Amino acid sequence: MVTPAQGAPLQSPGTACPAGKAVQAAALEDITYLWPGQTQPTLRIPSFTLAQGETLFLSGPSGGGKSTLISLIAGILQPATGRVMVNGTRMDSLPRSARDALRGDFIGLVFQQFNLIPHLSMLNNVLLPCRFSAVRAQRAAEMDGSPEQSAQRLLKTLGLGSELWNKNVARLSVGQQQRVAAARALVGAPPLIMADEPTSALDADRRADFLHLLLRQCAKAGSSLLFVSHDAALADMFARRVSLAHINRLHGGECS
Repeated sequence: MVTPAQGAPLQSPGTACPAGKAVQAAALEDITYLWPGQTQPTLRIPSFTLAQGETLFLSGPSGGGKSTLISLIAGILQPATGRVMVNGTRMDSLPRSARDALRGDFIGLVFQQFNLIPHLSMLNNVLLPCRFSAVRAQRAAEMDGSPEQSAQRLLKTLGLGSELWNKNVARLSVGQQQRVAAARALVGAPPLIMADEPTSALDADRRADFLHLLLRQCAKAGSSLLFVSHDAALADMFARRVSLAHINRLHGGECS
């Protein structure tokens, strides 16, 4: 299997960016999305971009479409109209299997409910992306010698010592599960990290500590970070802040 060089954009025929144009971590153009059975769209976004290496805080009320936006960028959902570009490749034009592969290679996701595999250990949960993606495994090996060593380094950095690595994740505290979910998203240095309300179950001090750790690790790997939350108090920790209402024309906003 031939894998792209670390940090190079994966591209499909006919979907590459024009010569001389910078590749964005994510870019949406003329997006409309309707949930099945609805007659009115949830999202109508003329333009949205996330630059390589940028940290962006996306705010908005619960139920307003923030998670839908993440799912569109990740290729989990498909837009009714428009284009979704991820690391220079048009995500929405790919078949499901290719979207899954692109997501595994280039996107790290931190879910609100963490979505850890309960019967697996902490270490094996973190290693899952490297089991499914040769690209992530290769990057992890280039950074730390092996995927296992990379996972162990991340867990240590996030304050989870070796005495916990073989512990079943179902027996961990909420704060520990959150850091495992972050390590899983970060392993193999994917160019794009997206976090969907991952701090909602934590108190203020733990939220700030977690964000400092997440931002530090993204900076070290050169990863872009799209952090979605309704907690506006966290916004000052990011390079850019955008409200969903500002980019969603259904709410009369302007494109960003």
